[in-house]
Amino acid sequence: MSPQNKQNSQRKTSALHEKTDKYTEFVSRGFGKDLAKRLGLPQPAVLRRYTPNGPLVQGPILVLGQGAGADAVAQVLLDWHQDVRRHATPKEKLGAIVAVLDELEHPDQLSTPMLALGAALRDLNKNARVVTVSRVASISDAPAVAAARNGVDGIVRSLAKELRAGATANGILLANDIAAQAPSAVAALRFFLSARSAFVDGQFLTASSAGSTTAPDWDKPLNGSVAVVTGAARGIGASIARTLARDGATVLVVDVPAAGDHLAAVANEIHGTALQLDITSLDAGERILEHAISRYGRLDIVVHNAGITRDKLLANMDAAKWDSVIAVNIASQLRMNEAFLASSDFANNPRIISVASTSGIAGNRGQSNYAASKAGVMGMVRSTAPLLSERGGTVNAVAPGFIETDMTAKIPFATREVARRLNSLQQGGKPSDVAEAIAFFAQPQAAGVTANVLRVCGQNMVGQ
Repeated sequence: MSPQNKQNSQRKTSALHEKTDKYTEFVSRGFGKDLAKRLGLPQPAVLRRYTPNGPLVQGPILVLGQGAGADAVAQVLLDWHQDVRRHATPKEKLGAIVAVLDELEHPDQLSTPMLALGAALRDLNKNARVVTVSRVASISDAPAVAAARNGVDGIVRSLAKELRAGATANGILLANDIAAQAPSAVAALRFFLSARSAFVDGQFLTASSAGSTTAPDWDKPLNGSVAVVTGAARGIGASIARTLARDGATVLVVDVPAAGDHLAAVANEIHGTALQLDITSLDAGERILEHAISRYGRLDIVVHNAGITRDKLLANMDAAKWDSVIAVNIASQLRMNEAFLASSDFANNPRIISVASTSGIAGNRGQSNYAASKAGVMGMVRSTAPLLSERGGTVNAVAPGFIETDMTAKIPFATREVARRLNSLQQGGKPSDVAEAIAFFAQPQAAGVTANVLRVCGQNMVGQ
């Protein structure tokens, strides 16, 4: 099979597994586009999503900033064979704008780069990217420095709500001892610029250490790695398994025995192995380790995806609904992590990535048990980070918003349509959007990115 035919086949296979938003398809072209415009209806763009060998961005990249950091970022982009501009050319369509603000010391310094950024926004291409590179605001900073750094937060989140045509705005936060061209910052920059971040909008990633200096393989970053994905029989979990396998990992997929047929189908599709297991079992972590080590001799990446909902208003909640959600969504992860951290076979720059939820950030009516479990996941991630750093590992979480799955397809039509449009991109995400974020956290280049909770929600209008 030719590379082009193989790529087309991969696209078709991926499309078969993902639900579609018929409204977005209808208003994106022809009569539907004209009708929506006349009636003042939402006109979500068809998002450009990642395909192997596709371009990083569609058009030149404008790099704003005057310091050494801006020069270094421009050189990184040139090394990636990108078309880089240091000054905007009127009416030239841009694929991205990168504003390097790593030397901010006072809010007065925001004016020049932000007005330059604003002047270039009208020239952005469809599905363009705006990325800021700035520093973490700390309680130890001088008040003016903290004010300037925190001001970038407000700018990015506001700008993300102004952009149109599938464009997104996100930011990279550097620890004080990290250079703008540090490997971890570069990895975050590539993720935000690429189509892998199609449904990530108005968000920040923190690079807390320099990260891996190993030469990156951007096409197959997970070559040689062994990963386990729980809840992998269908939906988001199956998409995670496919994406990790696409990026080079050997994947062990895990789900309950009742989902055995679907689980086996996923394992066969990605040339991995299946393990039927109830993750609430006291020995679940040990059994996963035993299977991975006996089969592959190692375990490098753990993705905690399995989760359930048992929704009820708290006034009507019973112990069975509450306890089952806590047991699956957070208690099992804590117990499995203890087993992984106790093992010498999970000690070579390991990765743990958990699937949280925007419900754990903003809460949701009738989901006090689910929100507790997902907020618990975020707390677990932040506290586990120091434990993993001792062995060169990282732990992060991805918090999806409205994602097109079998579960959301069962939501009543009107409720589903409202939920789809309540974000800056005015549409639901796809399971692959969650999977791409997880694959980013799993790659060696993200070794300096830990204790992050990245929302994959199109900048949902709730919470942060």
